[in-house]
Amino acid sequence: MHYHLLGICGTAMASLAGMLQTRGHKVTGSDQNVYPPMSTQLEELGIEIMTGYKAENTDVPRDITVVGNAVSRGNPELEEVLNRKLLYRSQAEIVKELFIRGRRSLVVAGTHGKTTTTSIATWLCEVGGLDPSFLVGGIVQNFGSSFRVSDSEYFVIEGDEYDTAYFDKKPKFMHYLPEIAIVNNIEFDHADIYDDLEDIKWEFSRLMNLVPGNGRLICGIDSPVVRDVLAEMEGKLFTKVETFGLSDDARWQARYIDLSGDVTRFTVFRDGSNWGEFETSLIGEFNVRNCLAVIIAADAWGVSKEKIQEALDSFKSVKRRMEVRGTVSGVTVIDDFAHHPTAVEETLKALRMKYDGRRLIAVFEPRSWSSRLAVFQEPYSKAFSYADYVIVAGVYNTSKASELGKVLDVDELVKEIELQGKPSFSYPDADSIVEHLTPELTDGDVVAIMSNGGFGGIHEKLLEVLGKTERA
Repeated sequence: MHYHLLGICGTAMASLAGMLQTRGHKVTGSDQNVYPPMSTQLEELGIEIMTGYKAENTDVPRDITVVGNAVSRGNPELEEVLNRKLLYRSQAEIVKELFIRGRRSLVVAGTHGKTTTTSIATWLCEVGGLDPSFLVGGIVQNFGSSFRVSDSEYFVIEGDEYDTAYFDKKPKFMHYLPEIAIVNNIEFDHADIYDDLEDIKWEFSRLMNLVPGNGRLICGIDSPVVRDVLAEMEGKLFTKVETFGLSDDARWQARYIDLSGDVTRFTVFRDGSNWGEFETSLIGEFNVRNCLAVIIAADAWGVSKEKIQEALDSFKSVKRRMEVRGTVSGVTVIDDFAHHPTAVEETLKALRMKYDGRRLIAVFEPRSWSSRLAVFQEPYSKAFSYADYVIVAGVYNTSKASELGKVLDVDELVKEIELQGKPSFSYPDADSIVEHLTPELTDGDVVAIMSNGGFGGIHEKLLEVLGKTERA
């Protein structure tokens, strides 16, 4: 069959494109925002991308149009699909029916850490001999891909709480038929589709209620909101619940965490007894929680402790998750996907531990819907506490964001950070940031660039200018 994907460069959509091609289908797509790493993956697969959404793109014969959740009414190509009464489906529907139905599905959900946790789970299942199919919202470096289609009965997928499509406003994770569901944490996010935290709690409670009696619900109770939802669901769940975290009342606990060396070491306790000692090259307490959640899931699927450690030893992380893009003139440039205030704080906290004694410079682009709105104005002012020097870019596409509500006041945010006694600046875009920042950098500096988008190619531009300075 021929599938045409509207919004093909989205992380889930690009992955679906590759999965469909693997199954022998013809795949084409269109998008207006084409940038790595997903555009690179599609190019390597030889999948044709039409740049821009145009009504005439529907002249391309196809059996099914897959509509990404970033595509809304008014999109000229979508409007023509509707006018011509072409068959269309959502990404999540296609994944459910073509790739998950009848398999054993592990769904990884939560406000933070989904991509990393899903990637760890995929690799643990691989090393454990389960040969899983997977779909992850980023490039898993152990596989060099964000997806795989195998012949095994196991499927690992990142469960996004964002809505499915313009015609299906429930979260994507409601489609993924979990045998095992991990809920790492819950916070308010996605202010463009959720009114408040209660809305989000309701959707996660629905996910929890999907897990069958022979499955597992793995919940991180270091998150107060996860605790709240579990309490509200008491007596209503018909599956085995495994709680985890650093909390004393978690069934599975990580204790004796050692973040001081080249690797992170921790001991897993279950029901108060030492269950096993593990280590990982990932940094930060939040990654200990991510690993702990996956250890529980891997154990449920019969992966041995020895194989778990073997997988943790060889795990290569995910692109754009504290990824070192290069070191030039003694300056280390790091790319990270953090955009929620908690994620920004946790990323900087982990980098502060790893690069102790070095100046940590945070460069942040408010690009996600929630980060562009004033709803997180106060939390952002506290999120940069672990940085020594802060630059905040102009709000991405301010006019579009203002349609949803009051926009983040970047100038006010910079002033609030300055009151903490650290240099803080705002510049409108990548080019002006690079122009300002480059002369300020010295040997030993660490630059953490945080955005959930392409950010104008700022990483390459900064490294290029530093290289020219070094050669000069």
